[in-house]
Amino acid sequence: MKRKRKIPLVVISDVHLGTYGCHAKELLHYLKSIHPQTLVLNGDIIDMWSFTKSYFPAAHMNVLRQIIKMSNLGTRVIYITGNHDEALRKYSDFILGNFELVDKITLDLDGKKAWIFHGDVFDSSTQGYAKILAKLGGKGYDLLILINSLTNWFLGVLGREKRSYSKMIKDSVKKAVSFISNFETTAADVAIQKKCSYVVCGHIHKPQMKEVENEHGKVLYLNSGDWIENLTALEYKKQKWSLYHYNKEHYKDADTNEEKVVNDIVNKILS
Repeated sequence: MKRKRKIPLVVISDVHLGTYGCHAKELLHYLKSIHPQTLVLNGDIIDMWSFTKSYFPAAHMNVLRQIIKMSNLGTRVIYITGNHDEALRKYSDFILGNFELVDKITLDLDGKKAWIFHGDVFDSSTQGYAKILAKLGGKGYDLLILINSLTNWFLGVLGREKRSYSKMIKDSVKKAVSFISNFETTAADVAIQKKCSYVVCGHIHKPQMKEVENEHGKVLYLNSGDWIENLTALEYKKQKWSLYHYNKEHYKDADTNEEKVVNDIVNKILS
């Protein structure tokens, strides 16, 4: 077994457990490979907008079990609520052992302030009547990801390059590009006003690390991305941030024998 990487701080967001697009198995591989002092779950971990009793696979439950296990073994776990798990906000500021549930948090990282929150407060589509449309859009997005997964499976069989329909749509729609840019600028501006060195968000599913400057100062804007398409996380170690990208080649031997048997059976049925 490979030695776990010790990391002072890890931030993940937008896992969307309970949806077809969630890469729970890959996330579990990642979580089992690290030993963070602090793990920040920056919103939309459990997708309560799309939650149904009929779909919550064992792999999704195993992610929750692993997070609980990490907490029991000494990792400080901070769950920040997002818009898809906003039902938990009525329990904000709940603390149990190493587990904390909050709406936002400011951490001291080697003498510098890091302001961490999900980011949906900057998105008008998650408020009021627009929220209903956003929920319907979430259902459509989940269906698109499912169709995309099936399409990529066929492309893989044919030996062709995989595609991401949602990324193609986002990149081609000017309003989406403009929204992301405005989101990043707004988050950075508020963080500079709060005299923070770092601002860490999720929500928009776009992993990012960039310095933003205005007439009042500058800040390092970071976004942890998601575990639907990008499979990314933020890691802070030795006073530096890095953006982690999941690479399946690093986890070739991560599957148990039981999982391999199941995968073989599924592949035989589909072939």
